[in-house]
Amino acid sequence: MYTDHYGLSDRPFQLTPDARFYFDSRTHKKAMAYLGYGLAQGEGFIVVTGEVGAGKSTLVAHLMATIDTERLNAINLVSTQVDGDDMLRLAAQGMGLATEGVAKAQLLDRIEQQLTDQARIGKRTLLIVDEAQTLPVSALEELRMLSNFQSQGRALIQIFLLGQPEFRDKLDHTQGLEQLRQRVIASHHLEPMEASEVEPYIVHRMAVAGWQGRPAFDPAAFAALYRHTDGIPRRINQLATRVLLYAAMEKLDCIDADAVETVAGDMAGETGKAPEDRVLPLRVSAVPDRPRQPEPVHDLGAERRVAVLEARLEEQEAALRRVLTLLVDWVEDGQEIPGYRTSAA
Repeated sequence: MYTDHYGLSDRPFQLTPDARFYFDSRTHKKAMAYLGYGLAQGEGFIVVTGEVGAGKSTLVAHLMATIDTERLNAINLVSTQVDGDDMLRLAAQGMGLATEGVAKAQLLDRIEQQLTDQARIGKRTLLIVDEAQTLPVSALEELRMLSNFQSQGRALIQIFLLGQPEFRDKLDHTQGLEQLRQRVIASHHLEPMEASEVEPYIVHRMAVAGWQGRPAFDPAAFAALYRHTDGIPRRINQLATRVLLYAAMEKLDCIDADAVETVAGDMAGETGKAPEDRVLPLRVSAVPDRPRQPEPVHDLGAERRVAVLEARLEEQEAALRRVLTLLVDWVEDGQEIPGYRTSAA
């Protein structure tokens, strides 16, 4: 919709991690420096934490797109509260090993053999585990045991743990993780972007999506975007998407602070929460809930009748915009639209 209106080749603020849109903010640049140091060491654990939406997954996507696949075999796993044995099976499956009906001892042998074979051809193995805060101690201990595999005095696997801030507390204070803590060779916490970074972030993502300067952005719009999102990349993406949609519907060629404030207010009004804390509603029927009775126009003067009819049209257009933006949110967030079913037929 807005991509066609502004001649964009892609959606600049999609929520799905995409290495093309990676932005080298101050905190992400520091994280990449730690990752580079850790990868150069070729052993142990690298830990990166951050708030929800801070850009951890995009950081991984960027890393996966930039590593030398001839020298490094990267395996990316998303944990879902699996126990120790299941974590081993997930790791083995990531290496392309069969796991069904395989006993744990045999599975460990197969993993070690696979890692050794990779080392013989000059490849190191990097295991990336996302959502590490959900892992129980048993799963973290199994990962530590994998880090013990060596050949000719060199580690066969290196492990990169991504998690939300509570993972740092878990790692620092949970009994039974002392040995893992000693294996952490690099650690970084992703901070929100600074206010001065919002403009280059927006410009960068728009440029990747084929932006040719339309719509333009008033400098005050960037300040408003930061104020309503606290510099969290995913929140910026959510708000910026809605702002572009609003701008396209209103046929704006320049997005200013008023446009951002209008959209942020609409998003807050949908649930009574700030845009970044918004929970998508379950029903469209709440917009509008019960239309007020229209003012009769047959006994009004001609000018008054025109004014009343124009006011009604504006109300109808505003209601349509609210419904449309809700539907766009559902589609972009991958939710099923209530009352509709998709079919392959």
